[in-house]
Amino acid sequence: MKKVLVTFPEDRAGDLALADALGGVAEISRIPERGDPSRSGALKEADAVISFMMHNELDPGEFSLLKEGCLLQSMQAGVDALPFSDIPERVTICANTGAWADPMAEHILGMILSLGKYLQKCHDRLGKGQFDRSIVSTWFRGKTCGFVGYGGIAKAVARLVRPMGMRVIAVNTRGETDEDIDLIGTMDDLPRILQESDVLVIAVPLTRKTLGLLGEKELAMMKEDAILVNPARGAIIDQKALYERMKAFPEFRVGIDAWWVEPHTHGEFRIDYPFFELDNLLGSPHNTNLVDGIFPVAAGIAADNVRAFLEGQNPRSIVDREDYLF
Repeated sequence: MKKVLVTFPEDRAGDLALADALGGVAEISRIPERGDPSRSGALKEADAVISFMMHNELDPGEFSLLKEGCLLQSMQAGVDALPFSDIPERVTICANTGAWADPMAEHILGMILSLGKYLQKCHDRLGKGQFDRSIVSTWFRGKTCGFVGYGGIAKAVARLVRPMGMRVIAVNTRGETDEDIDLIGTMDDLPRILQESDVLVIAVPLTRKTLGLLGEKELAMMKEDAILVNPARGAIIDQKALYERMKAFPEFRVGIDAWWVEPHTHGEFRIDYPFFELDNLLGSPHNTNLVDGIFPVAAGIAADNVRAFLEGQNPRSIVDREDYLF
């Protein structure tokens, strides 16, 4: 029987989801603690490894222990933090694309609505005793919601905004989608998406091609009163250019969930500009995916992909490591 090694800490619901998906196909075990002499042997024997925070759960030198044809399955959709230079070419890497999409979409919609309705501004003024009804908020019916990237997360958001009467436009790598939307283009069509969007959602992974994708030039193409939401990765948007755009245009509203320097990847939270002095910012601590009950769902999706791989099928979301060698 095939062997699947799990590196994230014990989680009862998540472990049950793994067992349900891999039952009868693989023997599932949890990686021994660091310092345990059996740890290296477990890695050498694994046909697949399932990790959550892979860069924290495995040491750099341990990836070389994985055998030819091993699958390294991330529980995360974004894999830019993986130590690709340490992972041998003989190992297949898969992301968990779309596994967290539904709760993320709810959070993104919450940001869109809060920014569009100026809820924080209204709340703050009421707290100061100002019953100010002069604030005119955004009516989303007939407005355009654009997406940079149109995978699982973007599609989940689109399903929420369309009933509000919003037009949906997007770009992705292929310029194709199986969804019925108003416009789909390639990344060459990005200027049009930027110009037409009343709401823009960043939904691409951080790769060599998307690093700094939105700079001063691209942000200047957007409407002065647009809403920009970034739940993807901070480095996709140039930090200085974004701050200056927000400062120059107070009606240019921005929701940030993914930041440039974060504790789980950099060891600290840090921004280089005083974003929180601006009234047109809404921030959250990269927690769009953290809701009750989502972990076993994501674990099950990852395990289904591992099962397909172990049964000789082509797994989904194979990572092209060349995209991530910055």
